[in-house]
Amino acid sequence: MADVLTREQRRHNMQRVRGRNTKPEMLLRRGLHARGFRYRLHRRGLPGRPDLVFPKHHAVIFVHGCFWHGHDCPLFKWPATRQEFWSEKIERNRARDRRVIEALKESGWRVLVVWECALRGPKRSPFDEILEDVATFLTGRQESFQELFCASEPIRAAFRGGAAIRRG
Repeated sequence: MADVLTREQRRHNMQRVRGRNTKPEMLLRRGLHARGFRYRLHRRGLPGRPDLVFPKHHAVIFVHGCFWHGHDCPLFKWPATRQEFWSEKIERNRARDRRVIEALKESGWRVLVVWECALRGPKRSPFDEILEDVATFLTGRQESFQELFCASEPIRAAFRGGAAIRRG
């Protein structure tokens, strides 16, 4: 399938894609700040420069875009053009994500990944529920790695009694 945009239009669109201060990230930041959580942004000294760093809780949060990080959800679709390029790029992103999370865990940090689909899209979770899950992760001492997904995920577990993975 041919691209519907000209080369110049596609270039302009891709240049406008941001890596930080995205809408999902800003939404989460505002909600957590309103709940009294204080954090640092994009700390250079940590692997992967996490979106939010909570030194008091020794925890970090990444807000991953479903497309750029290859999440298997309704918001992710493989591009029809340059499939080999995109496949390699997204797989490199996934491999980097795994390395960064492992390095953070080895350094004693607790890691939470909030996927874009949990915050927006047709299967998004209620925002107050997401904030509650994040607050529970931050204040608790459960698992060293968690993820928050959209409601389309097949497994659903709530934050109860130390089970800190919520999918859906």
